[in-house]
Amino acid sequence: MAKKTKKNTKVKKFTREMQGILLFVFCVILLCVIGLCVRLVFINIKDAEGYEKKVLARESGGINTNLPYKRGEILDRNGVVLAQSTKTYNVILDPSIVNTDKNYVEPTIQALLAVFDLEESELRKDLTEKATSAYIRLAMNQSVEQKIAFEQLAAENKYIKGVWFEEEYDRSYPFGRLASHVIGYTVAGDVGTWGIEQYYNEELIGTNGREYGYYDSELNLVRVTKAAEDGNTIVSTIDVNAQRVVEEKIAAFDETWDYENIGVLVMNPNNGEILAMASNRGFDLNDPQNLDPYYTDDEETALSEQELFVAQNRMWRNFCISDTYEPGSTFKPFTVAAALEEDLIHVEDTFKCAGYRMVAGWRINCNNRSGHGNLTLAESLMKSCNPALMQIGELLGRDMFYYYQQHFGFGTKTGIDLPGESNSILVPLENLNVTELATSSFGQSFNITMVELASAFCSLVNGGTYYQPHVVREIRNAEGATVYETEGVVVNEAISAETSAFLREALYMTVESGTAKPAQVDGYLVGGKTGTAQKGIRSEKKYVVSFVGCAPADNPEVVIYVVIDEVHDEEKKASSSLATALTSEILEELLPFLGVYPEGEINYHIDLPVIQPETNLDDLQEGDILEEDSAEQTTPEGTPQATSTPVEN
Repeated sequence: MAKKTKKNTKVKKFTREMQGILLFVFCVILLCVIGLCVRLVFINIKDAEGYEKKVLARESGGINTNLPYKRGEILDRNGVVLAQSTKTYNVILDPSIVNTDKNYVEPTIQALLAVFDLEESELRKDLTEKATSAYIRLAMNQSVEQKIAFEQLAAENKYIKGVWFEEEYDRSYPFGRLASHVIGYTVAGDVGTWGIEQYYNEELIGTNGREYGYYDSELNLVRVTKAAEDGNTIVSTIDVNAQRVVEEKIAAFDETWDYENIGVLVMNPNNGEILAMASNRGFDLNDPQNLDPYYTDDEETALSEQELFVAQNRMWRNFCISDTYEPGSTFKPFTVAAALEEDLIHVEDTFKCAGYRMVAGWRINCNNRSGHGNLTLAESLMKSCNPALMQIGELLGRDMFYYYQQHFGFGTKTGIDLPGESNSILVPLENLNVTELATSSFGQSFNITMVELASAFCSLVNGGTYYQPHVVREIRNAEGATVYETEGVVVNEAISAETSAFLREALYMTVESGTAKPAQVDGYLVGGKTGTAQKGIRSEKKYVVSFVGCAPADNPEVVIYVVIDEVHDEEKKASSSLATALTSEILEELLPFLGVYPEGEINYHIDLPVIQPETNLDDLQEGDILEEDSAEQTTPEGTPQATSTPVEN
């Protein structure tokens, strides 16, 4: 048997030299990958949009772009456009198409120059230096007329190539400053800011569409389109004529008086609709950053960045819903209503006024220092008697008084469909001691907002129903179909019809024969209540004066609330006559616009005793209503500064 021999096999080793070469190759590849990543990040940061357009265009052989939706319109209650979006166009040049044939270059350039405001040198530079580019944005926000003009030229000359249009929408406000705090405006990205624009942003925005395109063999652009879905239209409760009247009257008042802020709120008491809402610090919705109405150029330039921010936010802030203050005597009808509802007082009851009332050692004065004597319940409101209201507040007690404050919506937001509503500030129940209860009974010691008091007042005069205030009555989709509609959201039944009827009569007599005479309007029954409250540090003697009223008083269709903050006039700063007179001027012009006319012979007599005031209330001397009586008791420990308040009238 033959003997097998062992075959020698040579084994190759992975030498150090080979390992070094492999490591070198790996490092080179790693560096290339890192460099590529860095380059991609740089491109994404510096020119993301341009490259995106190029890629999309290359993929489709033509165009691939978003079709923007149209933001919904905002209308007034009668269909007048308050905010709209107008279609505009961006002019896009595709040099890669234009440069495919030298015969395309000059006709395309001349057509662009003929229609659009472009620099010829820059245009030629783009075609030369970016010859292979598929996307250059030449101009933005061009009109539809310009687009049509260019397309007509292109239709007449087959050598005009490589130009197409991106659609965009430009938001505009036909009435400029009118109702600026209610409407709001939009910023970059079609985002609503302030007002209806912000609160209903999700309703107003839509969904973008898409347009795909390619060039055929003759370089004609063929489009395939997926349409955009437009936003919904908002129908507001605002009446543009009412709003105009209010703002014009504020502007006229502004020329006569110097003051800090003013707010005017007009509502439909029977459903909570806001018909007009304005202050003295509106802004141009088409140029919302512009501070020219409030600062000279030099003053604005001198503002620091923080000061500029504060100034603009003050201009944008809606005084009617965002600022709080003590309501003063405009709150007195609520105290009366609460006591009537609890059967603690009756319309035939009388109250004695000696010119002041001692509460926990404090002398709290009436507006008539010599006293009103015996007053009926109606006369207590007509003459705005503090001692009478303190007696009523004492009958209620702190638990019931605090309950009714909340029952009328004070202490919480109303839920109005606008951004920026502030919380009112009540004296907490545990701190509502006898002094705080006394001053709170006639509207001192706690803060409210305008929309809060106006909404609650509507329930006092409309038969007793509290409606949530709102500025939007209907929402329609892009096809015009109604997707939301409201005739008013009932929050609660605030008071009985009987209590409401009494208050309407008493408030009418307050305007006819009481403290609110300047609010009268020829041909109309007007009812209402004045208010004067001190603000801030009591020793500074700064006041908020106001009037809340309704018309016609026997069957209210309109509630109006006027608040003037800190009049800079020593004689008039604490006089509610400024607010009542302004109310009269507004109502005289406003009511006919709202379709409220005097009809037939008006019976101005309501069966209540007509008591002529013993004193001309406009001539009363102002003074602190809280005075320490050292003969009886010193100031109770913990009494808040807010109880050191002015005379009410």
